[in-house]
Amino acid sequence: MKIFDTPPPGALARVIGMQAEWYGRNWNFGLRFEAILASEVGEYALNLPHPDCRTWAAVDQGQVVGTITIDGRGAPAARLRWFIVEERARGGLGRQLLERALNFCREREFSEVWLTTFAGLDVARALYEQAGFRLEHESPDTTWGVRVAEQRFRCHLDRAPAFAVQAEAAMRAANGVGQFA
Repeated sequence: MKIFDTPPPGALARVIGMQAEWYGRNWNFGLRFEAILASEVGEYALNLPHPDCRTWAAVDQGQVVGTITIDGRGAPAARLRWFIVEERARGGLGRQLLERALNFCREREFSEVWLTTFAGLDVARALYEQAGFRLEHESPDTTWGVRVAEQRFRCHLDRAPAFAVQAEAAMRAANGVGQFA
């Protein structure tokens, strides 16, 4: 598997397809969701290249199996969007993609990153919270044609340690090694 920081041809169409298929199958989102998503992805793509925007695509055997996007056109805050990993590719890929996205945000010196999601996506929520995101708002929403509890999460980058820092500290602690001075 390889992660590209410039999506290969067809990757943005795959973003739409993966999202439409997964949310349709698991949450009964229909054509309305797919149409809104396609419009938003298209509007984003028409503004590329942009120094504060990036989409990563994980490709396995020639097929996109995971994506994440940072839309930084609203600097000093960036928006995390279209984060999805196919079920067959799970087991660490989501964490790798999120780590790359947040590292990019730090490099571009964004003060914070925000995202919208909805209640019930517990695995994703746990990953977001491990990365330093905190729930700031929740309200009922029917934008996608199905009633959900939409949530907005925000991560203040100056307060959230990078995954690599967390992982290194955990490894040192497990091995009984202190931090370097």
